[in-house]
Amino acid sequence: MISANNITLRVGKKALFEDVNIKFTEGNCYGMIGANGAGKSTFLKILSGNLEPTNGDIVITPGERLSFLQQDHYKYDEYLVLDTVIMGNARLFEIMKEKEAIYAKEDFTDEDGMKASELEGEFATMNGWEAESDAATLLNGLGIDTDLHYKYLKDLTGAEKVKVLLAQALFGNPDILLLDEPTNHLDLDAIAWLEEFLINFENTVIVVSHDRYFLNKVCTQIADIDYGKIQLYAGNYDFWYESSQLMLRQMKEANKKKEEKIKELQDFISRFSANASKSKQATSRKKALEKIELDDIRPSSRKYPYIDFRPEREIGNEVLTVEGLSKTIDGVKILDNLEFTINREDKVAFVGGNELAKTVLFKILIGEMEPDAGTYKWGVTTSQGYFPKDFGKEFDNDYTITEWLTQFSENKDATYVRGFLGRMLFAGDDGVKKLKVLSGGEKVRCLLSKMMISASNVLILDEPTNHLDMESITALNNGMIKFPGVLLFSSRDHQIVETTANRIMEIVPGGKLIDKISTYDEYLENDEMARKRQTYTMDEEDN
Repeated sequence: MISANNITLRVGKKALFEDVNIKFTEGNCYGMIGANGAGKSTFLKILSGNLEPTNGDIVITPGERLSFLQQDHYKYDEYLVLDTVIMGNARLFEIMKEKEAIYAKEDFTDEDGMKASELEGEFATMNGWEAESDAATLLNGLGIDTDLHYKYLKDLTGAEKVKVLLAQALFGNPDILLLDEPTNHLDLDAIAWLEEFLINFENTVIVVSHDRYFLNKVCTQIADIDYGKIQLYAGNYDFWYESSQLMLRQMKEANKKKEEKIKELQDFISRFSANASKSKQATSRKKALEKIELDDIRPSSRKYPYIDFRPEREIGNEVLTVEGLSKTIDGVKILDNLEFTINREDKVAFVGGNELAKTVLFKILIGEMEPDAGTYKWGVTTSQGYFPKDFGKEFDNDYTITEWLTQFSENKDATYVRGFLGRMLFAGDDGVKKLKVLSGGEKVRCLLSKMMISASNVLILDEPTNHLDMESITALNNGMIKFPGVLLFSSRDHQIVETTANRIMEIVPGGKLIDKISTYDEYLENDEMARKRQTYTMDEEDN
């Protein structure tokens, strides 16, 4: 168990948290939610001991081990992958190194022998003999192949490093597990594996995530941060949302009834206060009026952008034809003879772990990259809007937000352009902000403003939820569902894929394409059934 007692954190004159008291108990997975800037990651740092609060203290049950997902992707560059995972249990890794040092001595003494014996005992108690196999199991589950386990972390890609650090946090069955955005940079297969791991994890988990589907799958409680306080709700994210909305409606309804009663009393008092025969009743009503207090309803600090993609032109029957498309990069076949036709009703989700293949395909279709072979043809009625995964170069200039967005608008009127920025929560002086000072989330909202103002009837979106908060993801999800044109997109957000796509494409290793008309959940179910059939066949062959 871990508890926060009277936690206050002040940054300058502002109190980010004020007298927070909360207890996290064994067997529960707590989803910590709140608007951007509410302090979710900061509170995890306080719980982990990496940040000292202004007042208050954190209490952990004696003897319990806490594990915290590391955010520094370069910290372990000089360590082997397998060692990095085992370092999740610092004491176990320390014992391993102490043993190695003793056994490496040329002048091995009796004292060394006694020390080694003590270490061996502690090592066995901590299941040290299973450490490497346990670490390998975690890595394999997250999609880190065995041939990478003995490489140095510096030799891995950024996405692979994220998975190794996640395996480190999960290693050794910690009593308290703190995870800050664990699904970032994970493919959907790795996220599904992590969901199952946490569902079966029996200790305490506190997780910050913007993935609604993930929170719904794993959480038993929601810790909502708003206005410097943390309120616990039983249930998952959807249950929290319905509960919080219901409470707000009930408070508003109660206030409405109180306001009606106040008006009724005020009318009686004004009519009869001068009437001697009614003066006692008027005085009585006045006392009753003074006792009525309206509930103080504070609006949430959450702000939802408004995303509405409206095509300027209706799309025709011919949208996109791809024939024999192939691409090889650095000797690796990324796309291999892809052939498909996109129809006017299609909303296509590109899924699976082959991230590079999806990005390369999108870049070819938008004209940023040439294929090695094959052709693609857009219909004459189509216009394409593109959201790139790597959008750094879009903002490498000295424009203000308004100047930048005006480039993409046929209507150059400043009020018109600022209207699109306002929808994405850039109000007032935000319009004169320089692009170079924007956060990742602000840059994504700028790109979504660009896609709205461009009014294209085909949208190509490559991981558009990266850097967005929960409210912006919800708004984007709604905008994609309502969009009357064609969508080609990739996303790690299960809920967006499931609620938006009517067609699933997966580019498997080797560059071949699987193309199914189905929802995402149907696709996963059929894929799982296929895997079971394959396993059953292999078992029969073995027998």
